[in-house]
Amino acid sequence: MTAPSGSTAVTPYRSTVEQDASDGFGRLLLSEWTKLRTVPRWMLALLLAVALTVLVALLTATSTQSSGSGEGTADPDRVQIYDLGQYTYQPLAGDGAVVARVTSQQGGGAWAKAGLMIRGSAERATPYAALMVTPGHGVRLQTGYKGDGQGRANPGVATTPRWLRLTRSGTTVTGYESADGRDWRRVGSVTLDGLPRSALAGVFVAAPDAAKVERQFGGESVSTEPADTRAAFDNVSLSPAQPGAAWRDRGALGGPAVQGDAGETTRSGGTFTLTGTGDIGHNAFVDDTTRMTLTGVLVGQAAIIALAVLFVTSEHRRGMLRTTFAASPRRGRVLAAKAIVAGTAALVAGLVAAFGSMGLASPLLRSSGVSPPPLADPAVLRAMVGTAALLGVIAVFAVAVASIVRRSAPAITIVLLLLLLPQIVATGLPLSAARWLERITPAAGFAVQQTVHRFDRAIDPWAGFGVLCAYTAVALAAALWLNGRRDP
Repeated sequence: MTAPSGSTAVTPYRSTVEQDASDGFGRLLLSEWTKLRTVPRWMLALLLAVALTVLVALLTATSTQSSGSGEGTADPDRVQIYDLGQYTYQPLAGDGAVVARVTSQQGGGAWAKAGLMIRGSAERATPYAALMVTPGHGVRLQTGYKGDGQGRANPGVATTPRWLRLTRSGTTVTGYESADGRDWRRVGSVTLDGLPRSALAGVFVAAPDAAKVERQFGGESVSTEPADTRAAFDNVSLSPAQPGAAWRDRGALGGPAVQGDAGETTRSGGTFTLTGTGDIGHNAFVDDTTRMTLTGVLVGQAAIIALAVLFVTSEHRRGMLRTTFAASPRRGRVLAAKAIVAGTAALVAGLVAAFGSMGLASPLLRSSGVSPPPLADPAVLRAMVGTAALLGVIAVFAVAVASIVRRSAPAITIVLLLLLLPQIVATGLPLSAARWLERITPAAGFAVQQTVHRFDRAIDPWAGFGVLCAYTAVALAAALWLNGRRDP
């Protein structure tokens, strides 16, 4: 539309505030990052978080001593498993089966094991499948050394006397049990990757150590005593049997005997009586060296929390937040920008701290007689990257709490208590209560540092990290809701 002659065209007014707000979220992120990096004490806090984490790692590595178990510190996996007990076997060339009846079983507790085993060799940590009778848990098929998840149980099945049959077809091993040796019931089937054509098959006994756990606020102690078990077998047969093959005990293949073996096998007619000490499977009481090395994050997080809180509360205290909201009226975008900047800065600092801790502590651990965890191991890598992610999420959580509380000291105290207090209190509680406390509080996030499955594990690593993320999401939502209803 053309303006009338002699009149001046009027340009509609456009708010410069709205124009600035539409410049993009990237400009807002850059603005928040500029605020962070131009305050020397905040950058110093990031360096302090790294330094404290690494320093605690070095002190921990220096004070760590070898258990003296003789398990072979060159290979960390060797102290994370048990492969003991007593095993009497014959060669099994190709497909076949081993059958026996467990006639009696004494000692060793509810998890004492007596049964059949097919394994690749007599060497330690060889792939195996074991079909066993246990006094308290029925008949089980077990394989592997990393936990009980690969076993299958038949609850309520009577124990001895019990017929057992273990068959091999290629790399698949299947277990059966029977009360009379005629009516067989399938227990389960497992696949043993790398099982050689010439394997071993025979009878075995094993029993877990009797463990006593004493928990007190601030720590715990674990003491174990070897447990002995004895079992008798009859009707032991191997098919196809190798002509002229003799029954042998593990360690009799010309190689070294397995350290810790104190078992004995006696044969009288068709009856085998095995006595053994030690278990086969996962060592639930092994120290998690990776997590201990990364424990400095408990100290380093204090600097990250202080940085993230002050990053928010300093603007409230000085009234600068009004200027920030004037430049960017959408308060949710401001909160998101602060959370991303603080979280990313903490994530980067966490990566430096985690990899620095593990790398610098390794020589000290080795000099103390402890094998350092291999940094290329997937579980160790996950723990290191997870530690960095943990600090990043903690920073975002602190930003959200600071936005809600708006005061530095209370916000820092709240975040630290939510993350540290459950871990301290849990050490003085019964194990069942401690597990629940560490599952349902923000402290569950520290589970991401776990690399071995211990007896006191409360939650899986990524599940625990997810719990912390959930608390952070709720805190952010609450901060966003309150920011929209309160004056800056």
